[in-house]
Amino acid sequence: MENPLKEEELKDHITISYKPFAKYEYSAGQAISKYLEGLKEGKIIGRKCNKCGRVYVPPKMYCEDCFRPTDEWVEVKDEGIVETAVASFISWTREKIEEPEIVGTIRLFPSKENDYVFPGVFHRICCSYEEVKNMSIIGKRVKAVWKSQRKGDVNDIECFKVI
Repeated sequence: MENPLKEEELKDHITISYKPFAKYEYSAGQAISKYLEGLKEGKIIGRKCNKCGRVYVPPKMYCEDCFRPTDEWVEVKDEGIVETAVASFISWTREKIEEPEIVGTIRLFPSKENDYVFPGVFHRICCSYEEVKNMSIIGKRVKAVWKSQRKGDVNDIECFKVI
């Protein structure tokens, strides 16, 4: 049963403005802590399920496919394939920017032949807006560009550059 609002009801509303006082704390946990430590050392670390061969990057302690704990830490290559890409004209702080930042999903290559890296990392891609606009960046092979001074966060990789 539909009961749409009448035109006069749409004009009569209450607006409440306030700034919430919210404090958040977040613990990286075992998996992400190990991942961030690896980034500081210039390595990309994942967590492998020996039953299905999936390597989770970023790592997970539980396999979503087999419904069991993952088995071991593995290093994956800092190279992969661009699966998705988008040009953002809004900064990370929600401000309009003139030059877009290109971000996307990179499916990383495993270190061992039969492994399958899943789901991939979402990161900046060093490419032009035109490459995103005409979709020529999709499917390209890329490699991580590492900062020389790393501190153990996702920004230790500046971007992924086409090789």
